[in-house]
This record gives sequence, structure tokens and C-alpha cells, in this order.
Amino acid sequence: MPLHTIRPFRASFPALALAAVLLILMPLGQSLAEPPAIPLANVYDKGVHLADYWVSEKLDGVRAYWDGQQLWSRGGHVYHAPTWFTRGFPPHPLDGELWAGRGRFAFLSGVVRKHEPVEAEWRQVHFHVFDLPVPGLPFDERYQRLEALVSTSGASYLRLVRQAPVGSHKELMARMERIVADGGEGLMLKRIRSLYQSGRSDDLLKVKPFQDAEGRVIGHVPGEGRLQGMMGSLRVRLADGRELRIGTGFTDAQRRHPPPVGSTITFRYRGYTTTGLPRFASFLRIRDDEPKD
Repeated sequence: MPLHTIRPFRASFPALALAAVLLILMPLGQSLAEPPAIPLANVYDKGVHLADYWVSEKLDGVRAYWDGQQLWSRGGHVYHAPTWFTRGFPPHPLDGELWAGRGRFAFLSGVVRKHEPVEAEWRQVHFHVFDLPVPGLPFDERYQRLEALVSTSGASYLRLVRQAPVGSHKELMARMERIVADGGEGLMLKRIRSLYQSGRSDDLLKVKPFQDAEGRVIGHVPGEGRLQGMMGSLRVRLADGRELRIGTGFTDAQRRHPPPVGSTITFRYRGYTTTGLPRFASFLRIRDDEPKD
């Protein structure tokens, strides 16, 4: 059974009713003047006190923020979902992931970037929510309210990401390996008593068999030998301003038509060099999940 189907608790009817009443007091979402201020994940390291966390599957989708009226991308652009897709979504902010299933990121990114939505494509997508943007409220209490909202919404394309406790590092690694073997990306750990705050912190941790990061393409290095006439490697600028060359992970088709200068890519790596640069960097994909203007 996928981890996102495991339930840590079931809220009682009084709890559901109370949550629904309290949520009525929350303000309706407004249009975003800038990108949504959302929590971002750090990387899990052995030694974290796992009793403080719940675990769920890391969905290989695109982050989305529902402001009560529209779906927004992490970069602050509107996802042009069909009106029937969001029918029944609560008039309250929700934080989650648009997902079309394991191993379907390329398909999904093509779906969500279109200004004119294709109905047959969007019917293969669901909005999987994992947090409720309510300031000052611990996650376990936010999650109980979120469960109430989803269960009473009647929305056909709204799903709750299920959370579960985890007992040990060994158990966590075994779960991660099962998910990856079944085509998943990894796991997420959420601190049970954490508040909803923007930016990276250890309140949210990703558990994957490799590390990943993003960079902006600033140039193409021509290939040699077998790669003559194709791209040999990418020159990539990292978030800290330093540069990195990435020459592995590409198909020949991608080398013939490499990610354009100015695009953002995701790459995987394992640890760091003595100078602090990602070690064994390998191209993973173009991060092209932002909607077209």
C-alpha cells in the first residue's frame, strides 16, 4: 500500500464538525501579488529524532497553492485548471501537489503549463494536499482540519496526502526503498508540532536515494569525439552564484537539443567536493512546470 494511503488517526465527528466551524472563520484567499510564501524542505540526515515527525510519500508532481479561488505555481503564476477540476475545493488556502501518478512528471508539466487547458489531460491529474496555511497552529492540528475539509468537500479532484509515524532510521530507509522500487521518488518528513512558515527549515525534510538541486543554464560546451556536433556539457549557475559543469545524465536527443540558456534545470548529485560544489552532478530534467503567460 502506498504510504500516502496510510492514516495516522481518524478524526471523530465532533472534531470534524469543530474543524469545519473554525475554518469558516478563515479569510478567503486573495489573488497573489507575488509568489506564495510556502515551506520548503531540507535534506534528511541520519540522527533526526523521528518521533517528532510524520512520513508521507514524496509525490513527483508540481507544487501548487490554492488561495481559495485559483491554483498558483511556486513561482507565482496561475495554473489554468478547468473550472470543473476545482469544483468543490474549499474557499480556504490549501498547500499541495498537482500529481498524475508515479513517473509522469514530463506529462504533468506539459499539462499544467498550457494557457488553454486540455480537459482529457486534466482528468488524469489530482490536487493532493498536505498542509493548511494557518499561522500559529501546529501541523498535527492543521492536518486534522485539513482532513475535515477534504472529507466534506465532495471535490472529485481533491485528495489528502496521508501521514504516518515512523519508528526508526532503519524502518524509514526500508519504506523509502520500497517506494523507489515501485517507481516513486522518495519520502517526506513533516515535524508534527511545526508551524506553517515560509522558507527552508528542518520542519520539512526530503528522504531520497540521492540529493537534488536546481540551477540556471548559462552556456553550452560543445561535445568531442562521439559527441561531436552535439552538446557535451552544460554550464550551470547555482543559487549561490557559483558555476558548475554538468555532462552526464543526457540522452543523445537532449544533447542535440539541449536545455536553452536561461532555463532552470534539476540535477542530482551525491555529496560535495572539498570546495563545496555538488559531487557527481547528473542532469535530471528541465524544471518547466511554470504556466505560460
